[in-house]
Amino acid sequence: MKSHSSSLLAEVRTFRQNHPDVRYVDLIALDIPGHFYGKRYPVDMLEKVAAGSPLKLPQNAVLLGAQGGLFKIGDYCFHDGDPDANRRLVPGTLKPVSWEAQPLGQMLITSDGTEAPIEFEPREVLAKVLERLHCKGIHPVVAFELEFYLFDKKLSDGLPQFARDPLSDDADDQPNLHIERLSRFAPVLDDMVETAKAQGIDITVITAELGPGQFEINFGHLEDGLRAADWAALFCRSTRGVALKHGYRASFMAKPYLQHPGSGMHVHVSLYDAAGNNLLAAHQQQPLRHAVAGCLELLPHCMPIFSPNHNAFRRLGGTVNAATRACWGYEDRDACVRIPESDPRNLRIEHRLASADANPYLVLAAILVGLEHGLEAAKEPIAPLNEDRNSGADFPLEMLEAVRAMQHQPALREGLGAEFVDVYCENKRQDHLAFQQEIHAREYRWYL
Repeated sequence: MKSHSSSLLAEVRTFRQNHPDVRYVDLIALDIPGHFYGKRYPVDMLEKVAAGSPLKLPQNAVLLGAQGGLFKIGDYCFHDGDPDANRRLVPGTLKPVSWEAQPLGQMLITSDGTEAPIEFEPREVLAKVLERLHCKGIHPVVAFELEFYLFDKKLSDGLPQFARDPLSDDADDQPNLHIERLSRFAPVLDDMVETAKAQGIDITVITAELGPGQFEINFGHLEDGLRAADWAALFCRSTRGVALKHGYRASFMAKPYLQHPGSGMHVHVSLYDAAGNNLLAAHQQQPLRHAVAGCLELLPHCMPIFSPNHNAFRRLGGTVNAATRACWGYEDRDACVRIPESDPRNLRIEHRLASADANPYLVLAAILVGLEHGLEAAKEPIAPLNEDRNSGADFPLEMLEAVRAMQHQPALREGLGAEFVDVYCENKRQDHLAFQQEIHAREYRWYL
């Protein structure tokens, strides 16, 4: 513990030496809906925390709804006295913030690794899954891909406007995959990449996607699943900030335009043993087939995680590369679970169903539980789309049905934790009901 504290203290002191103008550091963590919460700490107080002073935040901050409100979930929030819970600093995440008006730093915090972790904290849920897999000799290697849209900074009657082409000042309203879009928006994209790299994130490929003002960013593969999810979460935060600095809005909203493709979160996962052998490639790739079968079996029960809000369900079906059934295939982007072409060493699955605004810790945890379930059950999957274009199993396409499918699924309750599943399902149920408590103008047009 002393060496751990000393390394954290050294990290804080090195940061202060390199950034003497920074007076405050944002200590941040991701809540259930995927928003950051936390506190802004004076940097000298951060040294005390790094040296071992307690760091406490309200336990129920993790339970906030999409709009920041608290819901009654069991005894939480209104019958538990709103207790504090210990957090710890995540080593290696203290970095400068370049998109704010004043010099700042930021650092991730978490309850995992403390004496009493919060069972429903997203990072803790993933940490428990990874620890269990490691005890079984399974070591995931993970890479995220995130799609997002750029919009004009100003909304029009609350609605997003197309991003303005910096060269022509016209709206970038033409869907395309042209490389020229990367050139036209190079100043903001370059800043996003450099800012992400300053956060320690390994950015690899940038793609202009099909939607107007839509882009995709790929991250490097990591043997640390927690850090891979950290990268995805931190990238969303920094990208929004950089976009505003350049006069745009960046959004990971799943389906901002009905007539254009939605934004997804694609997750590449391969599994290795302690000696570095690819477990999915063994025995003529039979474990790969078992892992796919497990993913597909649990997928319909994980929809509140993969599509975490009303808008995310709009993304499914009727658009390019967005499936409406649990299916798989080799080199097939219409599949929820795609097997990219690769050599045996790099054999992996690409899980393509989650929306870009899903919680990356929970998405990865759900995928890993599906893979684990499949390897242990050793069942054969349904036919791939390459053999049968109609192959697939139905999954829920609206939130309340999805919550019912998730809450009582035994393998999920065991794999993700029963307390987490109950809390998460009630949070999503209450969020959905709160969303319905507003009458849209269309209802008056149709029914008044």
